[in-house]
Amino acid sequence: RFARCTATPAFRFAKVAAGCSPTLQAPGSRGIGLASAGAATVVAGWVVARPLGGVSSCEAAVDWNAVRKEIVKVLDNDKYVDSSYDGATPGPLFLRLGWHSSGTFCKHTNTGGSDGATMRFEPEMSWGANAGLKLAQDMLEPVKKQFPSMSYSDLWIFAAIVGIEEMGGPKIKFTPGRTDKPSGKECPVWEGSTHKDGRLPGADMGSPDKTAAHLRYIFNRMGFDDREIVALSGAHGLGACHTDRSGFWGPWTRAPTTVSNEYYRELIENTWTVKTTHKGKPWKGPLQFEDPTGDLMMLPSDIVLIQDKEFRKYVEQYAKDQDSFLKDFGAVVGKLFDGGCKGSTAKKGWFS
Repeated sequence: RFARCTATPAFRFAKVAAGCSPTLQAPGSRGIGLASAGAATVVAGWVVARPLGGVSSCEAAVDWNAVRKEIVKVLDNDKYVDSSYDGATPGPLFLRLGWHSSGTFCKHTNTGGSDGATMRFEPEMSWGANAGLKLAQDMLEPVKKQFPSMSYSDLWIFAAIVGIEEMGGPKIKFTPGRTDKPSGKECPVWEGSTHKDGRLPGADMGSPDKTAAHLRYIFNRMGFDDREIVALSGAHGLGACHTDRSGFWGPWTRAPTTVSNEYYRELIENTWTVKTTHKGKPWKGPLQFEDPTGDLMMLPSDIVLIQDKEFRKYVEQYAKDQDSFLKDFGAVVGKLFDGGCKGSTAKKGWFS
């Protein structure tokens, strides 16, 4: 079955090389045979498949292996630097772009989510949680120009997936077919108590109890339970915070470009106290925590994961078992990226 994000009757055309069997190769070199599609024939080097159910109004076929190569070139650019840690790559930034474009999903109204790429517009672009993500969009713009038929919303999700895999993370299925909304009028609105900050989670609600309740409030709206909340929080093991973006500073781990369970180990095994100084001067930023060296940080929303009894049991599990974390992380990120995607109920995407 070919999963698509919108459902209007159409054919899917996918290019195959002359002499090749009718198989779509995944970006990670794993293929999905078209025998599972509703119908498929090869005509003049093209696979013509009628999926079971319907697909979006067809954009020109996109060579996702070629897109992947261009994204990897961006990830490998030695000129990229990060003021908060050495040896940076754009991988964590691309993950954050995909995360935040998907994290607006509301299961109750079926609005928001990864379909639309509305972060290109105001007011979503200026939500506090999205500070700095214009940089990620700009870095991917040359890739978009090379593949103009590809939607921004597909590109952002695919770049996040490639970033995760390039940083040693699990393979995550990718289902193309998202479409781009035309203006800021399509930005998702949120009528909840945090509506001024958009639909994304905040780092501190004033107390551990309120912050834990806030996390559940935001993530339950997207369809995630406590275990999934903790698994998704593992993304904080990548990258760092910046004073000129969120106001916070520093990386969470000493391996900020490697997908691992280090975030949970740091939470459990390290000592965390309120940050009061920064580089020899009084800290004037928002409440955050630091380890004894002052090199690593945690947000109040991170610390609450070991303060809340239900959250903590999953932190402890992932700290002890990296394989368990990687399995759950891959599954929950895939679920996140499918949020708001009309074909997300399909069992498999084109690439999995």
